[in-house]
Amino acid sequence: MKILVTGAAGFIGFHLSRLLVEQGHAVFGMDAMTAYYDPALKQARLDILQSMPGFSFERLDLTDAEALKAYVGQVGAEVVVHLAAQPGVRYSIENPASYIQSNVVGTANLLEALRASPPAHLIFASTSSVYGGNEHMPYAETDRADAQLSLYAATKKAGEALVHSYAHLWSIPSTCVRFFTVYGPYGRPDMALLKFARAIEAGRPIDVYGHGKMRRDFTYVSDLVTAMASLMSKPPVQGNASDADSLSPVAPFRTVNIGGGHPAELMDFIAVLEDALGKKAILNMLPMQPGDVVATEADTRLLSGLVGALPNTPLDVGVGKFVEWFRNYDGPSGG
Repeated sequence: MKILVTGAAGFIGFHLSRLLVEQGHAVFGMDAMTAYYDPALKQARLDILQSMPGFSFERLDLTDAEALKAYVGQVGAEVVVHLAAQPGVRYSIENPASYIQSNVVGTANLLEALRASPPAHLIFASTSSVYGGNEHMPYAETDRADAQLSLYAATKKAGEALVHSYAHLWSIPSTCVRFFTVYGPYGRPDMALLKFARAIEAGRPIDVYGHGKMRRDFTYVSDLVTAMASLMSKPPVQGNASDADSLSPVAPFRTVNIGGGHPAELMDFIAVLEDALGKKAILNMLPMQPGDVVATEADTRLLSGLVGALPNTPLDVGVGKFVEWFRNYDGPSGG
């Protein structure tokens, strides 16, 4: 298939694009290459992708509506995967405008471009953060998700609402995938794993929020992109779903959780990283930060019902693979 991936030089976009090219698809990658974090890491990912036959790249910002519309029309992709976004819960408190522009305006611009050149399936990257204040565990796609705790989460929920409206108005089959704490090689420097690894290697303290009591449903990145690739051939249709499905009764639209399904406490996550690095962390215990939730856990029954059994990498194996990459790419002096 011809597949357009926005945010192709990002953490998940890189892993997904590489997998899709390996599967024989023609992948059209798009990225603005913004400087939210070290552009050298984005370029390192992009260099790998551009060495692969079947991958092409366009540097383009979602907020440039006219250029975006022209490029989307030129590609004419059968599947569009919208990963490009301004990420990060804490940074959204400091710089809300960039989140509104990238995650809301940028998504609206892409949807307008897709209205003119509709794909057979749109996949929109959302987040477990949309569940916010929901205390029902594990999070199911049919749970209410109306109490977001951060601006980042609110912009992603706004993106889901925009996607649903375009699915209804213009019959664009759309799946919103909600990610749960993704980690792995080539991860962002603002994510816990790379921050912790750099600090531990350098003998610096690590900030442990929530006094280490937070629980997260850690999801290894290759498991996540395998699930996304499997969902591409499962475009939703409008209809009344069962209690376990999230199909919209008024649009070809559904939400799907992608998570490991085995949450771990933050202190356990740190212990696994210490073992992989062979060094102990210096812990700086801190209270919960604004916008954070105490725990996340994915109900993945809908995902497995749609695509069958998927790989589920154990935490120690996934962190071990990350550390192997970290030592080759980053080294003790990185960051």
